[in-house]
This record gives sequence, structure tokens and C-alpha cells, in this order.
Amino acid sequence: MEQQNSEPVWLVGFSPTRASWRVGQAVARGLGSTCRELDLTYETALPAQFEAGGWLVLCAPVYGGHVAPVALDRMAAFRGGGVRTVVVVTYGNRAYDGALTELADFCRQHGCRVVGAAAFVGEHSYSVAAHPVAAGRPDAADLARAEQWGREVAQRPAEELEASQLADRGWQPEVMGAFRQHVQQALASGRTVPPTPAVDAAFCTHCGTCVTLCPTRAIAAGHEEQTQADRCIRCCACVKGCPSGARTYDTPFSEALSTYFATPRQPDLW
Repeated sequence: MEQQNSEPVWLVGFSPTRASWRVGQAVARGLGSTCRELDLTYETALPAQFEAGGWLVLCAPVYGGHVAPVALDRMAAFRGGGVRTVVVVTYGNRAYDGALTELADFCRQHGCRVVGAAAFVGEHSYSVAAHPVAAGRPDAADLARAEQWGREVAQRPAEELEASQLADRGWQPEVMGAFRQHVQQALASGRTVPPTPAVDAAFCTHCGTCVTLCPTRAIAAGHEEQTQADRCIRCCACVKGCPSGARTYDTPFSEALSTYFATPRQPDLW
């Protein structure tokens, strides 16, 4: 029977639709028996510095091949203090491109020793019933693998990883080219990429769920049928969380992603 590591673990992350957070929690469970959580999705303040004697799990989603910019902004003030760090990104089954390298570099610049890295699949922000994209991911198997991998990382020598090692292992140039061509043709035919989700006022009950879920305060209480375009990051947390189905986001990317990236990818682990 594997012995549970007793060293303290910090989990810090940005995760509007909770995919990154769920994976991060599973990794943290594997790393140690005690965990403190800081959810930066809603701008929780960071400690001045993390202690070198424990672990830090840093998790964030991939948007357009990069770590979500809001995530990096909210992590900007932290100092690692030499803490052993595991970086985790989640992406919608298309590609994580250079995002894992980006997050590892960011951590090293902030005083962390990156000793583990992982890319897991999470349901794409643009996944809808008609065009599912990694729907339901991370699933139970993903989370079990994340926890087991956390145990493996805790038991192996804490050797620092080179960020240049962390390239996307599943990059498919031909498929990516066909995907981009599909999107370009859709846009040329008149399809658009909306700046914000649409709201059907007939279904909106002004329950305030979207206000609570929005990580950038783009939706104001009492005005739930509106979204501030200059604040919206199109994470679609409001769409996925609306209990009455009043919010939708119709983009040609949904059909293209569902068409070209239907084959489930598995976690990449370092």
C-alpha cells in the first residue's frame, strides 16, 4: 500500500468552468494529505511567498494555445521561494500548443522549481449539445489518473524540468490545417464569432447565477440579460451554468472543433 505524503500542498488556479480546478485538486490529493486552496477565478489574494518545504500545484485553462491571460495576471504577484511546483493545464481536446511551456517559464521566473507538468483534456468552452467537444472531461478516469500521477511525482526525485521539454505531444499539422480552413470558410460565408454570449430574455429569470460565475465581472446583478464585451473572455462559464438555458454562445468554432477533434486525447505527463 502506498504511503501518503505528509508534506503540505498549495493548490492555486484559475478555472471558470472548473475543469482545471478539478484536475488540480486530484493532483494535489496525490501529492499530499493536507492541501490549502487558493481559487484565483474570483481574485482571491495570494500569500507573499510559498515555502520551499512543501508543494505548489498551479493550474489554468488553455485559451487559443496560451495560458488564459487573466490567470497569469492574477498570479503575477506571487513568489515561489524555491517551492517544488507542478504545473497543470487543461485544454479542449484540440491542442495546448505552447501553453505548458509558457506556464512553466512563468513559474520559474517567479521563483518556483518546476518538477512536474501535465496537460489534461477538459470540456471545451465552445462545446454544445449539437457539437460536443470533449464533453464531460475531465471524467472519472482522468481524475483517477491525475491523483495517481500526483503520487508518482511525490515519490520520485524532485528534478527540475526544462520548459523546452513540454511541447504538445499530440500536435497534428494536417488536421489543424483542415480545421482552420473549415473555420475560414464559415466566416467567409457570413458566420460570425460573437463578442459575448447571447441571452434569451424570455428564459432569463434574473437568478444571478451568471453574475456569480463570471470571473471578470462582465455581468451585473439586475442586468443579467447583458454582458460587457470589454470584460468578457468567452469562457462560457455563464452559458454552462445557466439553470434556465437562457445563455448561449453560437460560434462556427463549435462545429469545426467537434468535426476535427472528436478523437479523445489522453493526458500528457512529465
